[in-house]
Amino acid sequence: MVQPMVARSEPAANFEHKGYNRGLILGLTMAESMLLLVFCLLLVAAAIIKAEQNKALQAQLQLEALQKRVAEEKVQSEKDFKQLASELAALQAQLQSANIQPAEREKFEKEWRDLVLARDTVQRLKDQGLEPEHLAELEKALAILKDNGFSTADAKAMEKRLHDLLEMEQKQADAKPHQWPPIINLSEAGGYFFRSGSAELTPEFEDKLTGAIADQIAQNLEQYQVDIIEVIGHTDEQPISRTVSNLDQSYIDVLKGKKPVASVLPADNAGLGLARAIAVANVLKADKKLVGATILPMSAAQLVLPGDTLTKGQAGNVESRRRIEIRIRRRNASLTP
Repeated sequence: MVQPMVARSEPAANFEHKGYNRGLILGLTMAESMLLLVFCLLLVAAAIIKAEQNKALQAQLQLEALQKRVAEEKVQSEKDFKQLASELAALQAQLQSANIQPAEREKFEKEWRDLVLARDTVQRLKDQGLEPEHLAELEKALAILKDNGFSTADAKAMEKRLHDLLEMEQKQADAKPHQWPPIINLSEAGGYFFRSGSAELTPEFEDKLTGAIADQIAQNLEQYQVDIIEVIGHTDEQPISRTVSNLDQSYIDVLKGKKPVASVLPADNAGLGLARAIAVANVLKADKKLVGATILPMSAAQLVLPGDTLTKGQAGNVESRRRIEIRIRRRNASLTP
């Protein structure tokens, strides 16, 4: 009788050994492999840090060497200057005690004066903070003087060199342009309109004054540290047909806000320019951004063309001449009552 085959299970130890083998890499477990990888990364990081430390050390050594070199050059230049002063003093003593002929004495005095002039020039440059490279140039000039026995020609050459250095520094200082607050030009050609023959502001004009224009003026007051705003009214040369003006009777009330600017009736371009300047000034005075500044309305009438030139007579309808110019300046303290 054939006995049935019975499935035999493998021993538990063999089963666990197979599971353990599935976690091996090159004979290492996953945990051991990860530890090895971290160790390698630490070695690489340590090498990079060491290289950066070496670079920092080299940079520090170079900086110290450079500082030492600059200090040595400065000390050497100081020594040369002191030596020159000592030699000049010795020459002066020799001049006072020497018994020489008048002609020789005159020549000796001239050379001594040239050397004193050169010494004073050197001291003046030192007081102005000469850089070490300039002192190096001075050292070369002093060496030439010494090698040639302090001759007059060499003294003059050194003086010329020092004079050129001073002149170059002055030119650099003068090259900086003067900065003045810009003139703000509000012309009809630029879209800033008044009603014909009137000082009334259009709503669009007034909105621009309280917006971008006031912001620009406030920025200039702060940037240039100024406190006077001049509002100048300009017109073209078209005559005004009105023959009677009430400007003298009404402008104070308009400035104080007791009357509207529409109540002003100018009879000429001078009055029209002033009335328009007052209208603009009143809007600016009410702006909180300009508190603290003094606003002065003025009239240039038809006299001044754009570009600050006087007119020679130019009739007609010219939009660019009908304008308000805003100029900003600092108060003249000497004229303040």
